[in-house]
Order: sequence, then structure tokens, then C-alpha cells
Amino acid sequence: MAAGPHTREARPAPPADQRRPRGGAAVRPAPRPAAARRPVGPVRRELRRALASPLTAYYLLLGSGLLLTVLGLVMVLSASQITSRTIYGSFDEIFSKQLIAVAIGFPLMWIASRLPLRWYRRLAYPFLLCCVVALCLVMVPGVGIQVNGNRNWIGLGSFQLQPSEFAKLALVLWGADVLTRKRRLLGQWRHMFVPLLPGALVILFLVLVGGDMGTAMIITVLVLALLWIAGAPGRLFALAIAVVSVLATVLIVLKPHRAARFVGFLDPFADPNGSTLQAAQGIYSLATGGWFGSGIGTSYGKWGTLPEAHTDFIFAVIGEELGLVGTLSVLTLFAALGYAGIRVASRTKDQFVRLAAGGATAWIMAQVMINVGAVLGLLPIAGVPLPLVSYGGSALLPTMFAVGMLLSFARGEPKAEAALAARGPGAVRRAFARILPRRDG
Repeated sequence: MAAGPHTREARPAPPADQRRPRGGAAVRPAPRPAAARRPVGPVRRELRRALASPLTAYYLLLGSGLLLTVLGLVMVLSASQITSRTIYGSFDEIFSKQLIAVAIGFPLMWIASRLPLRWYRRLAYPFLLCCVVALCLVMVPGVGIQVNGNRNWIGLGSFQLQPSEFAKLALVLWGADVLTRKRRLLGQWRHMFVPLLPGALVILFLVLVGGDMGTAMIITVLVLALLWIAGAPGRLFALAIAVVSVLATVLIVLKPHRAARFVGFLDPFADPNGSTLQAAQGIYSLATGGWFGSGIGTSYGKWGTLPEAHTDFIFAVIGEELGLVGTLSVLTLFAALGYAGIRVASRTKDQFVRLAAGGATAWIMAQVMINVGAVLGLLPIAGVPLPLVSYGGSALLPTMFAVGMLLSFARGEPKAEAALAARGPGAVRRAFARILPRRDG
């Protein structure tokens, strides 16, 4: 019979594995055989297995923190020899001070990695109060010390203390504790912002009075990270970026040396022997290193052509002596540390741990980006050190404590505590067991 306008066209029968049985749902197609699946290489398989381990964040934090600190010691020794000889009459005076800071920092990091969670919350308020008092003491004549136009240090004999570096850690702990206590009220904007924003503004004011705009930028990023993790609305961040941009512009215009740094960022070679000397010499040092560098101890920049070679611009010395391979290795270690911090913050169920881990990671990663960006000529020079690498005990100690805190939080990941217990005693404990054998009876 010919097909008419109201007749249905004949359709081919569906395959047997897709036919709908009577009174039931459609049968799903049979899974592809294992041989037809895309094979996974051994490297990719091992990477997946490593990332799935509950101790991945713990070992990444421990390994990257230790390697960056040791590398920092080596590079400070190399980059500071000429400056140390000129100022102190000894080639290793600056290195000796950094070594003392590291010797204090390692036990501090170990203690932080073993502290119970409740102790971090107990330390938050008194630690913040001590930092505020120290920031006020910086302004007292005879107590505060002015260096390179900034008044941010307190003199302690032959050592100098910079309270603004410790204020970053204090804000992380205090801000995380405040937002955790108010977690049921964070739907109301006044409870989310008060007292966190007023407290942060007090710290920012005291830091800016001392002239340290770089630290103020990092504190701003830290506070915004805490609010973001706590669930602040997106329009707040748009408003905050606008306000910060206006204030930064005003602060740059009011200070001639800041305006000169901003001009140097726009054209690092505008005045390579004057106002843009540091920016230009940093790029020269990086370009000189090539792929594998000129070797440790052979930098030309440390002879006086590169200002602050052992502090703010130590990344340029790394590029000159260790080459592109060395700089990429340093960035890889920081990337591993940042990944581990984000992983700890995202996997925990504890609100305080999420906020403290996220805030500490944002602080360290923001400081890395500002420092490296300034050396590469991608950002204006802000005068902030490279975490764990640059010279300076005031910056090193709170950062090592923060890494230890992240290690403590990483131990609380699901199944991480059991995995550490199954691993048995560590190398240090085994060594002490051999030196001091256990006596029975």
C-alpha cells in the first residue's frame, strides 16, 4: 500500500541491547570491554595514586618548606657576601644571622606542626594584641628604626624585628577565629565585617604609617581571602578592589619614591643608572643566567650593581647563578606548597582550619607573586621578601610557623592520622632510640 499523508514511515528496529522491555526501563548499553578503554600510562597511574594518598599534602608541605629554606640559606650566603664584607667587615655576618633565624625556625615549625587545634585559637587574641603594641612601638623615637625611608623595625641589639611580618600571621589566626565564632551569623553583612574589618584596618593603618605599602598589599589580600572563604558576596570584592585601587593611587602619588617605582615598572630601562636601577639590573641578572646559570657564587649583581640582592631581589640572583632551571624549580616548589595549602583548606570539615589554611596560603602565595612579579618586571617593586628564601628573620619565622600550622592541619585530613601512625616512628625518633636504647626492668 502506498504511503499516504497520514501514514507513519517504517523505522528500523533498535539494536537488541537498547530495546525497552515490556513494563520496564530501557536497558543500558553494555560497558565497553577493558581492552577498548584508553590505557593509562605508568607515570599517570603513579601520579593519580600519589595524589589520592591522604598524606600527599603533608609531604608536599614538608618537602617544599624544607627545600626552600635550605635553598634560601645557600643563596643568602652567595648573594650577601660582598654586602656583608662592606657593612660588617666579615663575609658571613649576614649569613650567620640568617642561620640563627633558621635554627630557631625549624623547632618553631616542628612545635606548630604538633600543636592541637584549640591552641591556635587560644593564641589568636593575645598574639594580635602583642603585634598591635609592637607596631605602635615602631613609632616611638629611640625604639623604632628607619631603613630605606620606611619606619618598620624595632632595634634589639644587633638584631632588628619587623612587627608587620608577624601581624600577617596574627591576622590569619584572629580572623579565622572570629569568622568561625560567627559562622551562624555570617548571612548578615555586619557580623561578617565586624570586628574583622575594623581590626584589619587598625593593622593596615599602623603599617602604612611606617611606610610599608608592600606589606599592606599582602594584608589586604589576606583579609579578602578570609572573607571569600567565609562566603562574602561578590559585589563586596568589586567594591573592595575599587577602593583599594583609589587608595593605592593616592599613596603612590603622595610619595615620590613610590611614584618613581611605578614609573620604573612601566619602563624598567628609562633610567638604568638612576631611578630604575634596581628594576633594570634585576632583568639583566635574569638574562645573564641562561638555561643553567653561571654557578653558585658567581653573580655579578651581588657586587653592588643589584640593590637588595640578598633580600627583595634574591630571585634575580637565583636566575643568574642557577639559570632558568633554577628559577622554575623554585616556582615549582612554591606551586607545590600552594597546592597543598589549598588541598588542606578544601578537604577539612572544620571551619577554623578552612579559614586559617586558606588565609595562610593566600598570604604566602600573594607574597611570592608580588616578589617574583617585581623581579620579572611584571609588577611594580613593592619591597617584599621572597618567603622562606630571602634574608630576614622577621619574615622567615612567621612563615615557618605558618608552614608548621599547615602541617598540623594536614595531619587532620581524612585517614592521614592513621597513615602516619601506620608508618611507625620517624628517622629522628629511630636515631634517638639507637643512641639511648630502652632499658627494661
